[in-house]
Amino acid sequence: MDKEPITVEGLKKLKDELIFLKEKKRPEIVSAIAEARSHGDLKENAEYHAAKEQQSLNEGRIEQINDIIARANVIDVTKMSNDGKIIFGSTVYLENLDTGEKIEYKIVGKDEADLKKKLIYFQSPVGKGLIGKNKSDLVEIKTPSGIKNFEIKDVKYI
Repeated sequence: MDKEPITVEGLKKLKDELIFLKEKKRPEIVSAIAEARSHGDLKENAEYHAAKEQQSLNEGRIEQINDIIARANVIDVTKMSNDGKIIFGSTVYLENLDTGEKIEYKIVGKDEADLKKKLIYFQSPVGKGLIGKNKSDLVEIKTPSGIKNFEIKDVKYI
């Protein structure tokens, strides 16, 4: 059972989701199953089968979250001294040298990654290419869409 790194915020989101699934979603599904049962014959009762499917998905996600939390290695970068090195949990400010675009990423664990929110998985091509680098370094990263060249403008532990 390998430990998975996770940020403090990522752990909080997972715990909030777990509470929601157990305390809100689970009772709603149980109620929907009871309602569907009251309609009679279960063999051809689409509402019942849909509710049972929802229950299965919900319980599966609860189990998955419990497993992630059990294996979590919480890393709080705000308690570390910032020497300009990119580590798990750090926020990186980059400039794409090919386009001039300024980009900001936070390097996070698998279950937190969300590119729309600028949260990148530390094992992704960009994450791997950045970990261990320092402020002001020039970095060339091979991505599925081709080679990207970045300058690391700043590294923050926030």
